[in-house]
Amino acid sequence: MKILANDGMAQAGIKVLEDSGFEVLTTRVAQEQLQNFINDNQINGLLVRSATQVRKDLIDNCPSLKLIGRGGVGMDNIDVEYAKGKGLHVINTPSASSSSVAELVFAHLFGGVRYLHDANRNMPLEGDSKFKQLKKSYAAGMELRGKTLGIIGFGRIGQATAKIALGVGMKVIYHDPFLEKASIELPFFDGRSLTFDFESQTKDELVSTADFITLHVPAQKSYVLGKKEFEQMKPGVGIVNAARGGVLDEVALVDALENGNVSFAGLDVYESEPSPEIRILMHPNISLTPHIGAATGEAQNRISTELAEQIITLLK
Repeated sequence: MKILANDGMAQAGIKVLEDSGFEVLTTRVAQEQLQNFINDNQINGLLVRSATQVRKDLIDNCPSLKLIGRGGVGMDNIDVEYAKGKGLHVINTPSASSSSVAELVFAHLFGGVRYLHDANRNMPLEGDSKFKQLKKSYAAGMELRGKTLGIIGFGRIGQATAKIALGVGMKVIYHDPFLEKASIELPFFDGRSLTFDFESQTKDELVSTADFITLHVPAQKSYVLGKKEFEQMKPGVGIVNAARGGVLDEVALVDALENGNVSFAGLDVYESEPSPEIRILMHPNISLTPHIGAATGEAQNRISTELAEQIITLLK
């Protein structure tokens, strides 16, 4: 059987598949050429990440397909129910990248409270001529310890983020309309662990009390954080979105940054991705990454092997 990993696949997963008799192609096929490539090569399994779209027309016109796999959590680039209705297996890897995304959230948080995103822009330009002025500009940093982190969406990634926050010494609160209560076990290097119990707060309670807010929700039909929510927030709050573009109103975010109600934001995803708005890209109080939440070697190995194991189970 042939598998096309159109958005790439780590070698660990390729080896698992090849050892089980699958042929794995890693050719990057353009969206408009994908249908012909699948049919010409009689592809049985299509693996994608966020770049490739798998819509009804592709599913209808590629009869050799038996499986669609998403390397990651969100499946909004796949017509999942339609594919299942056509008898295709649809799989993903919901837990493989949780730690990587959570660590990126904290990279943005640590950078934001110490102005690293701005310092790294200005030091190469003015570090030799305005060192003392820059030192004074960045001297009002704060610690994360003792602050309250509000997590919107308390699934696997939200809970992985909570674990880091607890380790840092932060208070954690969460809002999730689908999860009233949750328990998190925090393991330590020596085998000991502690368990923390939580109850979901309302979104209004969370946004009005948190010092920092991070989003971990799937694609939505409307904003999770919009003008109303920004007006409810504590002055100086920090915001991180490493979930999906479109869950946060970027216009309202910029307004809140301009009036000082939000001190900084960390964005890994964007409303107009892959062409983020210039106001976002150029804003001095926004820390920017290009949708790399799951882009660690460890996560990619976990994703690829987990996909491979599911494919072997379903197609062999």
